Amino acid sequence: MLSYRHAFHAGNHADVLKHSILVSVLEYYLRKDKPFWYIDSHSGAGFYKLDSKFAAKNAEYKTGISKVLNKEGLPELLSSFQALVKEANAGKRSLTFYPGSPWFAAQMLRSSDKLRLHELHPSDAKLLQENMRNLVRKRAHIEVSDGFVGVKGVMPPPTKRAVVLIDPPYEDKKDYQKVAKLLKDSLLRFQNGTFAVWYPQLASIESREFPALLKKAVKQAGVESWCHATLSIKGMPKGKGMYGSGMFIVNPPYLLPEQLEKALPVMKELMCDPLSGDFSLEFEGL
Repeated sequence: MLSYRHAFHAGNHADVLKHSILVSVLEYYLRKDKPFWYIDSHSGAGFYKLDSKFAAKNAEYKTGISKVLNKEGLPELLSSFQALVKEANAGKRSLTFYPGSPWFAAQMLRSSDKLRLHELHPSDAKLLQENMRNLVRKRAHIEVSDGFVGVKGVMPPPTKRAVVLIDPPYEDKKDYQKVAKLLKDSLLRFQNGTFAVWYPQLASIESREFPALLKKAVKQAGVESWCHATLSIKGMPKGKGMYGSGMFIVNPPYLLPEQLEKALPVMKELMCDPLSGDFSLEFEGL
């Protein structure tokens, strides 16, 4: 299925949760001199113009990044992310661009680090190559390919250090099982990698049972350390529609739970319905 275009959702509440955590994980990896790989299963276009016909249609960024961008006194996890989004909009009078995960990684990584980006949608893959051309130079390998296959194919990476983001659109209900299998298979090949799995909160049984499926996959792979954060901007609806999202991180930085304990209440205050919105945080092995 190739109908999904992330441009419709760029900068929404789910992106704020996903990318603030991703930035924190990458900052931790950068503390050591040893190079590492950043691997992205579903890269999208990598960079989004918020006044485009796609992003402007639902303008989801107005209840997401717009609520965070100019807020002062943010906790560390959000302030680092905020600074990078501001950098992406340098010279602009107002919020004009929202960067995708490949842009955040490319902006942060060093010349010794490598990026492996996968995107199957032909239009987004072309945009990804154009958007990343001036940032990554020889540090990135961009593939027009199925990330479920591509990620597994590079396990373990030569550096033996890697941050892997897995975030398919989940339009196909089979994606939940595919992600769990990819996570398990990858961990069996590369137990020390940090894997971050994003998923939408939906009323469907597949979405509601997904965290348990991920925990089972991690346990079967013999890994004990994980962190799971969710941000629900409203209560679960009776029908269709995403009401929140979650991030499940395997082998997370030891500081991440503490950072999330400070950041999640702020995210709730800024982006969630005051009556029905909520967040959760759980972790093991840290």
